[in-house]
Amino acid sequence: MKILAIETSCDDTASPALAKREHQKNLVPALKLALRKARMLEIFNFQFSIFNQFSMTKFSKVKTILEREPELEKKLAPFLQKYEKPDIDLIAVTNGPGLEPCLWVGVNFARALSYFWDIPIVPVNHIEGHILVNFFQNKNIEFPSIALVVSGGHTQIILMEKIGKYKILGETRDDAAGECFDKCAKILGLNYPGGPAVAAMAKKFEIRKNPTGNPPAGVKSKFEIRLPRPMINTKDYDFSFSGLKTAVLYAWQKIELTLNSNDRSERELAQKQMSAEIQQAVIDVLLKKTLKAAKNYNAKSLILGGGVSANKELRRQFKQTFNNSTAVELFIPPPDLSTDNALMTAVAGYFRCKNSKTGN
Repeated sequence: MKILAIETSCDDTASPALAKREHQKNLVPALKLALRKARMLEIFNFQFSIFNQFSMTKFSKVKTILEREPELEKKLAPFLQKYEKPDIDLIAVTNGPGLEPCLWVGVNFARALSYFWDIPIVPVNHIEGHILVNFFQNKNIEFPSIALVVSGGHTQIILMEKIGKYKILGETRDDAAGECFDKCAKILGLNYPGGPAVAAMAKKFEIRKNPTGNPPAGVKSKFEIRLPRPMINTKDYDFSFSGLKTAVLYAWQKIELTLNSNDRSERELAQKQMSAEIQQAVIDVLLKKTLKAAKNYNAKSLILGGGVSANKELRRQFKQTFNNSTAVELFIPPPDLSTDNALMTAVAGYFRCKNSKTGN
């Protein structure tokens, strides 16, 4: 069976084509990935085993969008008629959570394709996609599992008893971790997206600093930066990053008053040092809360997902902690699959299909 998946939950647009490979019983051994990536377009092609039949149309009245938007039908119909109907049996589409205008584009485009091609649709939860993409390369993830989904829009710790059965243990009460990175980067005058920008500056500082956390001898710095770790010691599993952002704002305002406007290197050093502290503050909170959840729920595995999980320092520290200090097996997707992508929508759609077929 072949699946087309569409992901438009935020500022990326992605679409993979999935093809059945004969005589494969398991998902992972049959998978092959060919990746070509651009900022606004990601195309994934891979092969996998799937049930031969699946009839699930969550979205009813698929022609409604075409009736409401006649211009779409006017332009789309002639375009599609130029080509043969593709050999696709199912369309998987992200239906939330996400930005409503972005979701609207993907969902209604999927509806239009479903109408013209007479192909059923399966809706996919964006958060579940971030979790299940880990099963793309790992078939032996044991349960119960703790999943940490950390991105620009979400920061959640989730108990996973099996695929399709989840319980949210904790989540952010305000800003998500990725949102905090973006806002802090803006305060420091760094580029968007803020997560990679902060990580890049932090890496430059980490190379230079000594074990005390301050610049080594010979590197002039007036700055002693120590940011709060919000809610790190609370008994729950919730997060709060808006206070960290505010602390960065006030600290940076004080630093700017001391900067020599003619000394660009001094400002860059301050940006690097502040970035390193921001990054470490976020990691400290995420790591401690997740470790506590894994221990309290006797987790056999830990799954990371979401764009922030692409952060190299976060990955390093999670690997160091869980691989060296616990019996919990850690699973982190490759960086390209940590950020929003349609492969995760496809994999989640596969499992929705599988669970529907088996009645789970």
